[in-house]
Amino acid sequence: MYGWCGKIVRIDLTSQTWVIEEPARSDYHTFIGGRGLAGHYLAPHIHRNWDEPEMPLLIFCGPLTHTISPTPGRSTFMSRSPLTGTIGDSSVGGRFGTELKKAGLDGMIITGRSCHTVGIEIKDSSIRIVSAEEMKGMTTSEVWDGLKSHGSVAAIGPAAENNVRFSSIIVDKHYAAGRNGLGLIFAAKNLKYITVSGSGKTRVFHSENLKKARKEIIRLMAASPAISGRFGISAYGTGALYDLMDARNMMPTDNFQKTRFPHASSMNAHAYDKQYQPKKTGCKGCHVQCKKMTETGRSIPEFETMSHFSALIGNHDREVVMEANRICNEMGMDTISAASTLACYQEISGHPITSFKIVEALLDIAHGKGLAEKLVMGSARYAQSCGKPDAAITVKMQDLSAYDPRGALGMALAFAVSTRGACHLRAYPISHEILRKPVATNRFQFAGKARIIKINEDVHAVVDSLTACKFTFFAASLEEYASVFSAVTGQSVTGQDLLKIGERICYQERMMNAKNGFSRKDDDLPPRFFIEKKRDLSDSSLKPIDRDAFQKALSDYYTVRGLDQDGMPVPEKARELGLEWI
Repeated sequence: MYGWCGKIVRIDLTSQTWVIEEPARSDYHTFIGGRGLAGHYLAPHIHRNWDEPEMPLLIFCGPLTHTISPTPGRSTFMSRSPLTGTIGDSSVGGRFGTELKKAGLDGMIITGRSCHTVGIEIKDSSIRIVSAEEMKGMTTSEVWDGLKSHGSVAAIGPAAENNVRFSSIIVDKHYAAGRNGLGLIFAAKNLKYITVSGSGKTRVFHSENLKKARKEIIRLMAASPAISGRFGISAYGTGALYDLMDARNMMPTDNFQKTRFPHASSMNAHAYDKQYQPKKTGCKGCHVQCKKMTETGRSIPEFETMSHFSALIGNHDREVVMEANRICNEMGMDTISAASTLACYQEISGHPITSFKIVEALLDIAHGKGLAEKLVMGSARYAQSCGKPDAAITVKMQDLSAYDPRGALGMALAFAVSTRGACHLRAYPISHEILRKPVATNRFQFAGKARIIKINEDVHAVVDSLTACKFTFFAASLEEYASVFSAVTGQSVTGQDLLKIGERICYQERMMNAKNGFSRKDDDLPPRFFIEKKRDLSDSSLKPIDRDAFQKALSDYYTVRGLDQDGMPVPEKARELGLEWI
């Protein structure tokens, strides 16, 4: 095979055994790899509770991983989400996918539950399950420091061990498989870490064609202001978006009760750049290098973290944001959900958390101590327990990220229909509504957005399956990546061929969620986005969303996605896409 290794490893932690399997070639052609192939293996088990030993933890890379393809260094972690109950997945950077591919594997399927805490160590064809009892309670950086000589490291911290529903898996110390609470899947299996290293090579069908295709994509990226411009992502990291959200009056402030933050100008990426003077780094094989690190090895927060730990909770101290980001990574917690849970608590209790108490509160959550013991379940469950469910700004119990949906109606629809709960990355309409790429759309209209969201979801499903980085698609398209895919694998495909595979992957995810009872009632936004409130002269918040217009856009989305009007999959569409009906 070209591009793919043709092998995966299935590990049973109950029996402490493992076996190498060779997936059918048709599975690769049907689902590509990464998110697509992981979903294929999750589907038969999606009805299980997330903490059942038989529930698989899936880690897959794609055919472009460990090649010279642009931005190839990502991998997908997937299971059923402990936070939402939906399909749970995360595309994560670092070196894990590359090292897995170098070890001769396209993926891992981990089932069972060890009777004691263990680690999995992979080095080429050698696979060991070893005791990790001495690492219980360790932070993710402590695990990294002890194991970095073993290759790439994926580990959980104390948050997962203390049942925090929004716990993350941290890869190579700085990269988070976040949002869905996948760290709890590790903990449920008594798995503390996985290390992987390899020395193999990935076969490429036509290296010269790959070089040409790569050169074309890099040329397009170099011409993209959003990526390579003076104030773009390569220069400032994802924090480059901070000023844009402020300028568009859509920065979530005070738990989405306002849309402007008065201290925004002192909390933007430029302010961090001036204070900390970070250097560029990034995922293996990526020339964008959007990760920013200080000389002492501290990470500059991503945009969503930068925004939520400032505007959302009313903090205007950059050092507190830096420390909050560090603590979340050390403890293994999703930064978006952590900040959102604090914001929800502030609104319900009426007691703002002062800046110097924010880090203390995060540590209490990670260890399940004191008042924070009630917050480990996340904002939705906490708000429900207080009898104030509307204070949790979530979709399917997952917190919204740093884009107020009243300021971008495509984003509003994308949040609602995302198969993993509120997610800005499933379709990322911010690219055309705010960044105006590939073309600008009216951010205050739903017209045409249903089809755009559906197509973008399909594109991003392919991106997560190849695997590649979504930032690339501010400049390139599936047509350019079809050339890359063909050069790597030897399969002649067009952009439309890849788009059809993306549609198949998305439809299967809707089928999996429907199996667990998710329907139209769950594809909704929190009530406050539809309610007009009394305003004073100083209130510059955006106007509410028209609910009737939102419901029509939702119905239009179901039509173009091939679902019924309750948001449920239908057998005819599944057969059309070559899917086995669940």
